[in-house]
Amino acid sequence: MPHPDQAPLDLAVIGGSGLYNFPGLENATRQAVDTPYGPASGDVVLGDFARKRVAFLARHGESHTLPPHRVNYRANLWALHSLGARRVVGVNAVGGIRGDMGPRVIVVPDQLIDYTHGRITSYCDVEGAEVRHIDFSEPYTEALRRQLLAAARAAGVEVVDGGCYGATQGPRLETRAEIARMKRDGCDLVGMTGMPEAVLARELALEYACLALVANFAAGCGDQAEISIEEIFAHLAAATAEVPRILAALPGN
Repeated sequence: MPHPDQAPLDLAVIGGSGLYNFPGLENATRQAVDTPYGPASGDVVLGDFARKRVAFLARHGESHTLPPHRVNYRANLWALHSLGARRVVGVNAVGGIRGDMGPRVIVVPDQLIDYTHGRITSYCDVEGAEVRHIDFSEPYTEALRRQLLAAARAAGVEVVDGGCYGATQGPRLETRAEIARMKRDGCDLVGMTGMPEAVLARELALEYACLALVANFAAGCGDQAEISIEEIFAHLAAATAEVPRILAALPGN
């Protein structure tokens, strides 16, 4: 739990590829958090932003040293929860599958399919822990989703409401056949870090929603024969620049 002298957190933000620090965070301090699940991806940065108390954590580390399948998702969520976070926004770089989800589009998804493997997906996966079967039919907290959509409108940032995020193992990009299967399954987006982050947040009773930043069309979905990493990061930088505007308009607790 947070120290009694600390101001309560309004929001925690987990930054994905391209978002390794939080622009505009004032009076920032860093805090290393010990967790029962090992080290988090890095220090949590605490500060003030748009009249809110915000905690920020870079999912891949501040130098992008952690690939998606090696992120300690349990430690990350536990660290934010232990500091008093009750709302968490995950910022995720994704590929677009649906035609209206091309490069630089921002999506607030409402559904999720997990294609990952070998990741520890539950806090129950500890000797002696209580086995809990949580309801995950709606993987994102609808109230927080709606707040993000309203904040985007208030900030004048266009976002897409809804869509299914397919979480793949990474760190490689997907084949055309894999994306074709995901499209048949109903996925609109493909990313590598959406799970188990979302389900771990649910197990901790955290409100959780995602800002999915489209960096490229997925394999076979655009008109490019090959996906350029340079173009991915250019598109991602443009979309990432809109994130602080959205979060600034998000109401506090």
